[in-house]
Amino acid sequence: MQVLKTPESAFANITDFPYTPHYVQVTDTVSSEITMAYYQAGTKDGHTILLMHGEPTWAYLYRKMIPTLVEAGFNVLVPDLIGFGRSDKLERREDYTYARHVIWVKEWFNQVVKGPVTLFCQDWGGLLGLRLVADMPERFAGVMVSNTGLPTGDQPPSEAFTKWRRFSQDVPAFPTSSIIQGATVSELSEHTLKAYDAPFPSEEYKAGARMFPLLVPASPDSVEAQSNRNAWEKLRQFEKPFMTAFGDSDPVTAGGDRIFQKLVPGCEGIEHAVIKDGGHFIQEDKGEELAALLKQFIEQTHNL
Repeated sequence: MQVLKTPESAFANITDFPYTPHYVQVTDTVSSEITMAYYQAGTKDGHTILLMHGEPTWAYLYRKMIPTLVEAGFNVLVPDLIGFGRSDKLERREDYTYARHVIWVKEWFNQVVKGPVTLFCQDWGGLLGLRLVADMPERFAGVMVSNTGLPTGDQPPSEAFTKWRRFSQDVPAFPTSSIIQGATVSELSEHTLKAYDAPFPSEEYKAGARMFPLLVPASPDSVEAQSNRNAWEKLRQFEKPFMTAFGDSDPVTAGGDRIFQKLVPGCEGIEHAVIKDGGHFIQEDKGEELAALLKQFIEQTHNL
């Protein structure tokens, strides 16, 4: 398994993400150890919030949310998924699987996260983070989901997702920052676009980003479809506070909030939110608003 490491110099000009990277080694049943990066901010003995990104972003996506959460006294942890940010990239697409991603994230979680935690997740951050919640519900004090889901393939994917998956495979050069801009309502600065391109010095670094769309269970017999069904059975029993805060301008995940509200008991009695002018990468459009909602959600529902 060929591992690529983005040189630290690629991140040198990013001035609005001042968080020091930390690193742990993760592995699975068939691969050697690979390095996963993460960032810690705030009070280490405060209540822990785990912020999980999707594709093709990295922890930089949360730079607008972190300051509000730090000011409120929380311990904020933000990992870079394998294949993204400062974490290792695997050169071959076939080295990325849904199951491996779950194992890597769980290994990182067990090494780094202490005590009860509140999860905030978006995009693939939900496809992975919610698997952790299902596997270890006792570790989570609450969950807030935005523009994500846990697909089983039993329902056909949206037309928007089908078009995105086709594009991700057919485009000759994977245009990372353009993809993010295209799924964001607000106009991103040149500095921000360069920060999203930074982890990928060349096309060979983008195998993970290319592969993620193919790993989403899109039919009942998809790999990991049954594992996600099993996870849903656990989520149907999850009674701790569970909030949805979806954007109103994301065609890929539109309606996904209602699925959570219908199936997860912890959604009952919660004041859910629909974020006006929130695109798919809602943290870019409405990061400060999301952070305020997350802070309020924790303070009103958690017995800390």
